[in-house]
Amino acid sequence: MNTPRPIRAAVLTVSDRCSRGETEDTSGPALAARLADALAAEVVASRCVPDEHALIASALRDWSRPDRAIDLVVSTGGTGLAPRDVTPEAAREVIEREHEGLMDLARLRCLEKTPRTFLSRGVAGTAGTTLILTLPGSPRGAIEMLEALLDILPHAIETLRGEVQDDARPGAVAREGRVVEHAD
Repeated sequence: MNTPRPIRAAVLTVSDRCSRGETEDTSGPALAARLADALAAEVVASRCVPDEHALIASALRDWSRPDRAIDLVVSTGGTGLAPRDVTPEAAREVIEREHEGLMDLARLRCLEKTPRTFLSRGVAGTAGTTLILTLPGSPRGAIEMLEALLDILPHAIETLRGEVQDDARPGAVAREGRVVEHAD
């Protein structure tokens, strides 16, 4: 069986205050560390931008280019209800196929910790072969939402890469990639 290649990730912090140097970005580095620790991901890019639709979309578009070969982009910030929270709208401009179920799952799994999880308007989807997740801006919220998805992200990324033939039929033989048999 082929060993999957490491996940290449990028982290985008969306914050007016951090982008102006008025406060330290703690969410972005926390996400980068968690991705490296939990998924053995190689974080190949990070950036901090203000809550500006065009700048957010530009960063997401840049990182989802095929030549960048980035598997996963996580953003932190701009997913709430404040007037300048425009990350979901900017992400939707870049996302080609939205995947509402991923963020629904994250919110449901985080509900036990706080009902405020449903204040996040975060979205998920794909642009080419890059999976984009928009997470809350607080370090706690960002990490909890990411952790709620850690168990399925490797399989999602392998599938998006085309490395998995996931038909789960007993005795299936891979034509390309590999077959993943599910216990559930």
